[in-house]
Amino acid sequence: MMQQYFALKREAEGCLLFYRMGDFFELFFDDARQAAAILDIALTSRGEHDGQPVAMCGVPVHAAEGYLARLIKAGCRVAIAEQVETPEEAKQRGGYKALVARDIVRFVTPGTLTEDALLEPRRSNVLTAVCEVRGTIGIAACDISTGRMELEECAPETAGAALARLGASEVVAPEGWETAPEDAVLRPREDFGSDAGEARLKALHGVATLDGFGSFTRAMLAAAGGLVAYLEHVGRGNLPFVQPPAARSGQASLAMDEATRTSLEILSSQQGSRAGSLIAAVDRCVTGAGARQLADDLGAPLLDRSAIESRLTLVQWLHDDPLLRADLREVLRALPDIGRALGRVVAGRGSPRDLGQIRDGLAEARRIGDFLSAKPDRPVLLEQLLPAMGGHGALVDLMQRALVVSPPTERSQGGFIAEGYDAALDELRGISGNARRAIAALEGRYRQETGISALKIRHNGVLGYFIEVPARHGDLLMAPDSGFTHRQTMAGAVRFNSLGLHEEAGRIAEAGGHALAAEEAHFEDLTERVVEVRLRIADTAAALARIDVAAGQAERAAEGGWCRPRITEDTTLSIEAGRHPVVEAALAGAKSGSGERFVANDCNLSHDDRLWLIGGPNMGGKSTFLRQNALIVVLAQAGGYVPADSATIGLVDKLFSRVGASDNLARGRSTFMVEMVETAAILAQAGERSFVILDEVGRGTSTYDGLALAWAVVEAVHSRNKSRCLFATHYHELSRLAESCDALTLHHVRAREWRGELVLLHELAEGPADRSYGLAVAKLAGVPREVVSRARSVLDRLEQARSETGGLAAGLGDLPLFAAAAHALHEDRIDPVRQKLDLLDVDALSPREALDILYSLKRLVNETEA
Repeated sequence: MMQQYFALKREAEGCLLFYRMGDFFELFFDDARQAAAILDIALTSRGEHDGQPVAMCGVPVHAAEGYLARLIKAGCRVAIAEQVETPEEAKQRGGYKALVARDIVRFVTPGTLTEDALLEPRRSNVLTAVCEVRGTIGIAACDISTGRMELEECAPETAGAALARLGASEVVAPEGWETAPEDAVLRPREDFGSDAGEARLKALHGVATLDGFGSFTRAMLAAAGGLVAYLEHVGRGNLPFVQPPAARSGQASLAMDEATRTSLEILSSQQGSRAGSLIAAVDRCVTGAGARQLADDLGAPLLDRSAIESRLTLVQWLHDDPLLRADLREVLRALPDIGRALGRVVAGRGSPRDLGQIRDGLAEARRIGDFLSAKPDRPVLLEQLLPAMGGHGALVDLMQRALVVSPPTERSQGGFIAEGYDAALDELRGISGNARRAIAALEGRYRQETGISALKIRHNGVLGYFIEVPARHGDLLMAPDSGFTHRQTMAGAVRFNSLGLHEEAGRIAEAGGHALAAEEAHFEDLTERVVEVRLRIADTAAALARIDVAAGQAERAAEGGWCRPRITEDTTLSIEAGRHPVVEAALAGAKSGSGERFVANDCNLSHDDRLWLIGGPNMGGKSTFLRQNALIVVLAQAGGYVPADSATIGLVDKLFSRVGASDNLARGRSTFMVEMVETAAILAQAGERSFVILDEVGRGTSTYDGLALAWAVVEAVHSRNKSRCLFATHYHELSRLAESCDALTLHHVRAREWRGELVLLHELAEGPADRSYGLAVAKLAGVPREVVSRARSVLDRLEQARSETGGLAAGLGDLPLFAAAAHALHEDRIDPVRQKLDLLDVDALSPREALDILYSLKRLVNETEA
């Protein structure tokens, strides 16, 4: 057995091996130790190997999904080794001592899950393959639980943002690629060939050309090849449901890097949970598919104004008709998740219940389509969705006739084909039922003949049908002429068989076996019918999800008094009475009884007033104000209403957030290093249509270094990047930049001290902050009184010295602007070289003179740089 185990373990390629033994999956050696620790199950030993006890643990087959879910959540990958023949077949093949053959039938990995028990209903489960082809990054992404597949390419510097948008559960990359993402599963490089990728896609979808699906680059096809090859590997040749690929443009959505997504907590909070995130505050979808679509929308806000307006118009149509919205949401709430049920059926892991869910979902989709088609003034987006809601009448009718109302999860016991669908099956069931009635009659006759009122006819999986009597009556049935045959003696009972019981049991078994075979044949037929129209069913599932998102957005807007944003092509960002959706929801849901409400604030950025420098105390609301405006942009470009009285959003192409930072010890980066890396990315990538929020840049180093960096960053964003920007700071000295930066204005969050206590007003006002209130905040936080008093004494000395010397910013008023300084530096460096070049008569130079002059110019450049 160990030889067989080790051979399968080599095939498992680093995965935990679930080795089927009877009714258990067993794990051995290090696999057992690792699994026992994660699952908190007993670790035992069995026999020896190389003189050492063999560590072992196991999980029941019937409960394996729950254990698999915990292992996958812990980051493990699991290979399932099943018995591929029966013990009887093994004996026929190799004799009495033959070992039952086993083989790995499937790899269970984070990105290849389809079972409901292993998936989060409201979160997509994306598998991504990424590779590099001639300096371009190709990305293929697929959620195999629903089959949706997208291909894209991007530059290496934007690959991080693209992968952050996808939020993949598992990433696959070629072996030997030095810049492969961390924690990527490395696969053979030959899997990532573009020609092989194109061939795999053609074979997968049964087409001679991919032109009908779109235009795909070599990098896209290479990534697609790696993804499909990995799916073939984990499925052991059985591919899951994969829809035709869609090409995605990198410029189709608002770009946000991983740091920005983490900072804004769009899909998860910084603690890693859904609670406290933007989607948790916004999601009012009543279906899992709708919640997954909303997450996709928030993760990839649009740049196409017409597409945004189409979504907004549908949301407004439902927002303005509360009765229609309520009726629609009530019907949607009862819908099964037909997208994921379809994925399991096509992957060969479907159950009768999955077929029932598809039947019920398609029937309800038709009802919803008819209901909405009867409404006047339908939005354009709804008109585009309605055709996908129908067209399944024949399939629905077939499955309504074929399946019982509530099909079971398991098909091995039958009982899922409805009575009246198959006359022959009904007859087999009748025979089985008559035989059971005959057994009941036989039980009564045996009681009467033997005089044993406690005699019962029972059934179990080992003995089948048998007659059981209490032990005190056993001798009566043991008599040679009793007509009963002894089978088993128990502690308190004795079990027998009889010729009559054997005949009736045989009729039941024969009829039952034929009935199960007939039901299995019907299941295969229904599955084939579903697979034939899988793409149309997937379109229906997508249309239902989009309608649920719009209805949920409308519900959230009505609930919170949100407004429809106006989308423009300029660089305006005008928000009246904007609120932070997460903080506002938290305050509304607080049970403290304090009655605290969120204080709304305005934000008006434009080309001539594009950078707001915001001061004020800690806890005053600066960071909240920065984040709320960024989140309003995300919500608006995702096609939803926003928490404000009014909002005009000039389309943002890139969104950057550097608010809050923590160290990254795994990469050897301090908090300040992380801050500078993020700031460098912003300065390198932000443009005039970008929106940047920066909070306290420079705080992680010395005061002079920090002020110098903050000063230079503000100038660069204002004069070089020219982005719309909110910049929060405690450096009062930066307010002097308003004198030299014409598109920079000063603002602050208001606070007051009342009877020695700090009162934070959370209101944004124009003008510089008068002070930082740092000591007041320290007192509010519970810093000991003597420490605060000592700090006040030190502060008085520092402020006195500042008034005498001019403070930190002494002499900064004479500095030229960032662009002017950079230009002057550039001119200083190249002027000597340029002057010498201007004096040259190139046509009069001999080759030797030209070479000498070239050397002299090189020396001059080196001297100038030194």
